[in-house]
Amino acid sequence: MSLGSKKLKRLQAVLLVAGLVLVGYATVTYLRGRVSSRVAAAKFDAQSTSPHLAMSGGTNGAAAVDYSLWSDKRIKEYEATLAEHFDSPIGILRVEKIRLEVPVFDGTDDRILNRGVGRIIGTTRIGEIGNIGIAGHRDGFFRGLKDVVVGDTMELQTAAARQTYVVDSIRTVTPNDVSVLKNSPSPALTLVTCYPFYFIGSAPQRYIVHASFKGETSLMNEPQKASLQATASRTKENTP
Repeated sequence: MSLGSKKLKRLQAVLLVAGLVLVGYATVTYLRGRVSSRVAAAKFDAQSTSPHLAMSGGTNGAAAVDYSLWSDKRIKEYEATLAEHFDSPIGILRVEKIRLEVPVFDGTDDRILNRGVGRIIGTTRIGEIGNIGIAGHRDGFFRGLKDVVVGDTMELQTAAARQTYVVDSIRTVTPNDVSVLKNSPSPALTLVTCYPFYFIGSAPQRYIVHASFKGETSLMNEPQKASLQATASRTKENTP
């Protein structure tokens, strides 16, 4: 065998090994992303089995993160959060039609919205009666909202209950139109994301999906519910 042939075979072997390493790394990264949302949901359920947050059921049928509609930028920013510590989510938002299951955190800073979706501060707290505003990225978890229509259902699971909502309106507004987040005397859910969904740059509008309360399934017995309410009341009193 000539010297040139030996060098060529060595080069081929090196390239093969390098290719296998790259494929392995990409596969591990992809799988980490797909299961992370389920891990957050499972963490929520695990916390909810404590004496103050007990609830039945689990995340059976929980959907893994589906990147198919996401932008490359959002995937990278989401994956960057996987090494960070997050508190347990305050709820789980599910929209079966678009196979969405995403942890809901408190607040809407970049770190939170890169990891899940967030309750808009100033709107009703999850578990209380009123209009709960939840924001998410249009090129990430909330891109699927483009396929939601009036009449579709969504579910918000808290430590105490599983609440079902029905979409009753969808519209676009300017970023400074905060009337969509005004409180209501009955339970409601308002999902907010930027619009248009595939706009390049800073999107000029906001896409608003409003849903009205349909029903609730309690996940706690009465003593557990009373304990949770007492804890929530004390927390609220101590919140500046």
